[in-house]
Amino acid sequence: MNFTKMHGLGNDFMLIYTPTTPDFTRLSALAPQMCDRHTGVGADGIAVLYPSAVADIAMRIINSDGSIAEQCGNAMRCVAKYFYERLSGLKTHFTIESKIGVQPVWIETEAGVATKVRIDMGPPILEPARIPLYLEGDRAVEQTISVAGQSFTYTAVSMGNPHMVIAVRDAAAFPVNEWGPVLETHPLFPNKTNVEFVTYHSPEEVTMRVWERGAGPTLACGSGACATVVAGVLTGQTARKAVVHLPAGDLLIDWNEQDGHVYMTGPAAFVYDGVWLGK
Repeated sequence: MNFTKMHGLGNDFMLIYTPTTPDFTRLSALAPQMCDRHTGVGADGIAVLYPSAVADIAMRIINSDGSIAEQCGNAMRCVAKYFYERLSGLKTHFTIESKIGVQPVWIETEAGVATKVRIDMGPPILEPARIPLYLEGDRAVEQTISVAGQSFTYTAVSMGNPHMVIAVRDAAAFPVNEWGPVLETHPLFPNKTNVEFVTYHSPEEVTMRVWERGAGPTLACGSGACATVVAGVLTGQTARKAVVHLPAGDLLIDWNEQDGHVYMTGPAAFVYDGVWLGK
């Protein structure tokens, strides 16, 4: 099986292109083996790229544990760069069909190489029932959650996938590996949740670390960066346009006031092409 290793700010994926609709059941079963960093290729997940009837290309994301993700901004930027440079004939504007719908993409280029990718991540979902989150009301802003004897204040946002955004004093030093897994599986979130630990420095600048649902600690999360800025606006911490600092680089997030959509801009990179010889 041919694949291309790519990453978006260190959030890495095995990208697999197939000219027909893939066997997701088989790929989901293989994902833990393929993504293992000691005995496999090593990746946070698998991005599957295949033809679409409603967009220029379709993609699905399989987490390293074999579960299917609804959305993944970093993987989408990788898919967009791959499609632009290898399949599109250098189209700088096209659409990608993801599990949450058709998403427009714009490519910034230099000498035929995609240097930045801007993606319409759609409008944020704020109603608890649609996130989903077991909480009454129309929004979950600065709510309290308790786990393992500790209480946290969180804001819940869905970008097609669920996020719990928690403001902390120093995100860079926060023990993500300790609190991420117990918050991911909290019973308030029936489908589990991604967890962002963030420090709001100013209206235009945020630092974020993430525990990703189905993948664990990763170096970046595009949908999580979008959720972080949305949560920052809802709590009065950020402007609608802000830079989110991640361990491996920055994303520019814009929650557009006119159409209500969130736009993410950032890089993606090729690592190498390979062949999976496992069964």
